[in-house]
Amino acid sequence: MPELPEVETTLRGITPHIKNQRVTQVIIRHPKLRWPIPTELPQLLEQQNLNSLSRRAKYLLLHFDSGTLLIHLGMSGSLRVIETGSAVAKHDHFELAFAHNKSIRLTDPRRFGAVLWLGKSPEQHPLLSKLGPEPLSDELTGDYLYQKSKDKKVSIKQFLMNQEIVTGVGNIYCTEVLYHVGISPIRAAGNISLKRYQLLSSQIKQTLSLAIEQGGTTLRDFVGSDGKPGYFKQELSAYGRAGLPCENCQQRLSEIKQAQRTTVYCKHCQT
Repeated sequence: MPELPEVETTLRGITPHIKNQRVTQVIIRHPKLRWPIPTELPQLLEQQNLNSLSRRAKYLLLHFDSGTLLIHLGMSGSLRVIETGSAVAKHDHFELAFAHNKSIRLTDPRRFGAVLWLGKSPEQHPLLSKLGPEPLSDELTGDYLYQKSKDKKVSIKQFLMNQEIVTGVGNIYCTEVLYHVGISPIRAAGNISLKRYQLLSSQIKQTLSLAIEQGGTTLRDFVGSDGKPGYFKQELSAYGRAGLPCENCQQRLSEIKQAQRTTVYCKHCQT
């Protein structure tokens, strides 16, 4: 599933090609994604200029004078810049065509993605209104995490993946962060010291920044906006390495399930 670095990579990839361009056509090929694509999008967006693009958590936000369009890549989606009129594939569900003969096309085999109209107050939409701070922002600090974790019995991994606590720290990167700071993913969030939370917040920023710099994590479905895969997978130390030696102590990494998610960690190094 595309996580924050993959979405940020997509944002940076498509922005130079479509920012300040005029939409000439909205093409809805398969409206039934996670939620139905609004049928009124052609009337709302055609002949509108795309003023800017941004990201909130794992959501791409396209800002027009008339409001904001939200795009979510779901579990298997990708958004690419193509020549308008390019051949259409089976899972190409949505497209914005622009006046300079370029389009962005959403491809989503599993249809868990989303294309929604948020109007002129996107921050008030239910998908965005309760989100916690961005992990790369100054708002995310060790002090903040420590205060939020007080009396929390939930595991630290589930705590960090709670989007109301901090946005965008998904399964892959949460696994990596906890490995590098030596914190067990099953430890209760309320049983971690301020000092360790300070290390944790710093590692979150470092891990996500490196992943963005290298283009995201190459998984089965993800490719960047230019069609090229990300390269962060070669840097993974824990995720996907169950049964292999820990890079620190050489003992085999263990795999467990937490909230239906796979967790890989070192029982010896992570406490």
